[in-house]
Formats: sequence, C-alpha cells, structure tokens
Amino acid sequence: MKKLVKNLVIYSVLILISLEILVRIFYLGEDKPSRFVDEKRVEKWVPNQNGYNVTGNRNQNFIRYNINSSGFNSYQEYVPTDDGVEVALVGDSFIEGFHQPYRVSIGRKVENKLHDEVKVFEYGYSGYDMADQLHLINAYKEDFDLIDRIYIKVKFNNDLNRGEYFVQTSRLNLESPLNKLLKKSKLLVYFSEIGVLDPVRDLMKDVKNLAKGGVSEKTETEESETDQQQLDSTYLANFKSLVSLYGFDKKKTVLLIDVSETSTVFLDYLNANGFQYLDFGNAINNSKRRTTLVYDMHWNNYGRTLVADIIKNDLVTSGLAKNPETE
Repeated sequence: MKKLVKNLVIYSVLILISLEILVRIFYLGEDKPSRFVDEKRVEKWVPNQNGYNVTGNRNQNFIRYNINSSGFNSYQEYVPTDDGVEVALVGDSFIEGFHQPYRVSIGRKVENKLHDEVKVFEYGYSGYDMADQLHLINAYKEDFDLIDRIYIKVKFNNDLNRGEYFVQTSRLNLESPLNKLLKKSKLLVYFSEIGVLDPVRDLMKDVKNLAKGGVSEKTETEESETDQQQLDSTYLANFKSLVSLYGFDKKKTVLLIDVSETSTVFLDYLNANGFQYLDFGNAINNSKRRTTLVYDMHWNNYGRTLVADIIKNDLVTSGLAKNPETE
C-alpha cells in the first residue's frame, strides 16, 4: 500500500512537471501584466510591461501587448499638446485591445485612415466602467483639457452599477503575494484561463458565504433580480451622479454605445440634455462578415475596422479632420 501511494505521488508530480513544460513550450499560458493604483487613485497597468495575451484552449489568439509609460496598451506614449488634433478613446477591454496586435489597434486604424492627421490615445483597461472612466478623465484633467475629442465606450446594462468612484479591490486582489507566486506556474495560469479551476473557485465562494451565515452567491443573485424598469432608473441615476461628481464636457465628449442594447430611457435623457453619442451597434450587428472572435465576443480585426470607420467619420463631420476621400 505504501509503495502504491509512493508511486502515485511520484507519477503525479512527474505528470504535472511534464504538463508545465508542455504549456511553456507551446506558450499556452499568457503573460499576465501587473496592475496597480497610481497616486491619483486610477487603477491601470504597471507601466512599461510587455508580453503575450493568449485566448482559447489551443492558443487560438496569441497577441503581443505593450504597456506604455501611462499604463495603457499602445504603440505610442501619451503626451497631449496644444498643437495638432488629439483624440482619446476611453473604455474597457474592447478599447484596451489585448485581442489584437497593439500596432493595429482601433486608434491606430483611425490614424491610418486619416493619414496621421490626428493622434489617438487609447485609455483602455479590462473591467473599466463609467465610474472608472469619468474618474480617470477628471483625475488627469490637465491632459484631457488638451485633447480635442474624447470617445467613451459604455454599455448601459454593465457600466452604470455605481454612482460614485471607489477603488475596486476585486481586481487588485490578483496582485497579492500568493497570486503572484501562483502565476509563476504557466500550467495554473492556463487552467485558470480555460475554466478548469472555476468549479473550485465557485465552491470556495459558496463555503465562504455559508461560513458567514449567508447563502451561496448564485442564490443571492437570483433573489436580487429586479424589474428592468427599476434597474434602468437606477442606472440613469448613477449616470447623473457620476456626471455631477466628475464632470462631462458635452462639446467634445462622445459616448460609443450599441443603441440596440441601450434603454430608451437613457437614450431619451441623452437626447434631451445635449449628450453626444455614436451607435456602433448598427454596423457591428448587421455586418455580413463576422465582427467578433470565434471563441470570444470581443471584436475581431474587421469589427475594429468598422468601429474605427465610425470614429473617423465623426472626426471628419465635426471638422477636426479632413475627409481623406476628397483629398
């Protein structure tokens, strides 16, 4: 019996070591960039990092990222000036662009379409909501005052869950000493990315909630479902609160939204109060070609090209850029 147990332990260790080596050889586990909160209480990536983002369980998307000195994924540094035309794209992972080479990002596509007449700075970070975005713009007000046009990607049902900014510790917990140690194993990173560890995480959450005398997270969520109209009112109230707290320059700030997924209550409020917005949903949803990745709902290269076209056309219409087709 002792020999059997000993052999099981030895073979298990050898199998794990072999899997670790295979994951490293075929680069299945991504290089996780480190995140932090800067002196202005803005959460972003630690500056000057680079590595590879891997999506899918067979290395289906293998993309290099480059975090600049401002803490965002880009081929260039962000130095707003009084000269020239400068544009900011602010948003979540769709703007961050870890699913596409940083040298052909949405911002770079816009620059190319306008023959480098404008510079586009991309302030994208996975998980950003409206509170994160408006706090960022307010925190770096001196920079954004120099920028000529600001586009903020927002999803009504996801990005307006709070009416005031505060640092969210859930993402920062990933930078704990234990997590940093675990991330040294590419096998664990790979298992985490493809969902192998999800049942273990869910079980630990349920045990933790039950230990506190509560109920499982799933049951709690089901019991807290609210009428959609009430939710719409809450989201709109949160938007009003954020605008009041952190400001919103209506003359040069444009919301990027999918109108088909946006409440009419919110759209009516935007129209009645002079907020500018662009609908990217019509082009993305009605395209005859696929606009998202096969294994992920983020925009693929063609989808990003469509969004870049929408932004380019708006810059031309607003007079900030010349129409390249008439030159």
